[in-house]
Amino acid sequence: MAKRLRMLMRMGNLTRTGQVGDGREEALADYVTAHARAGDIDDVIRAIDTYAYQQATLINVGDEKGLLLDAAVRRVRPRLLLELGTYCGYSALRMARVMPPDARLCSVEFSAANAAVARRIWDHAGLGERVTVLHGTLGDDGRTIERLTTRHGFGPGRLDFVFVDHVRDAYLPDLRRILDRRWLHPGSVVLADNMKVPGAPRYRAYLREREGTEWRTREHHAHVEYQTLVKDLVLESEYLHAPSGAEAGETADPPA
Repeated sequence: MAKRLRMLMRMGNLTRTGQVGDGREEALADYVTAHARAGDIDDVIRAIDTYAYQQATLINVGDEKGLLLDAAVRRVRPRLLLELGTYCGYSALRMARVMPPDARLCSVEFSAANAAVARRIWDHAGLGERVTVLHGTLGDDGRTIERLTTRHGFGPGRLDFVFVDHVRDAYLPDLRRILDRRWLHPGSVVLADNMKVPGAPRYRAYLREREGTEWRTREHHAHVEYQTLVKDLVLESEYLHAPSGAEAGETADPPA
């Protein structure tokens, strides 16, 4: 619990830089390359979990909520996946392990340092070209969105699965950006972490208002990563269809 409190005290640094500020992310990459078998995704995941429990807490999805992520990807069997918030690459490893062999995952990360850590860990795990990290955000004046569309095959109806695990204030704006470009199709799934800690109330309210019409959402109760005291919530939302007029480029709500 003390480690969790120290982590919360560093939230300002996390918001600004994407890193805790004490070098634990780079130290994680060193630990993984030293303690996990090269080319073995399972062993790399094990090493990251061991580091988070024994060395320094990490802000990835963690082992408990990671099982929810695994199960959702298995159910959807996506061919094209998008992750918002790479951090050190842990959740991408979990998705790569269970997604179909011909699937591709693009992970967007605003911290260049985190992107470099993730690439190093993925290279050690042997992910190859199945997973790509893009340094940027969906809100960077269209630069990252253009790269996704022109280089990675994103387009209307092509995106099967989205994992959202980045800055709380970007959850709803980024979902709207995805919807505005009609990347989703009926049956696409958006899984969102940290619905209680730190929480994304506007995102949750948006989905609740559209429950049964545009979305069907399940709430998964769990705990904040790598501990059993603080409760958290993961939302799994299946896209049903666009509201009337959205297909023609209209939006149901003003931009966030």
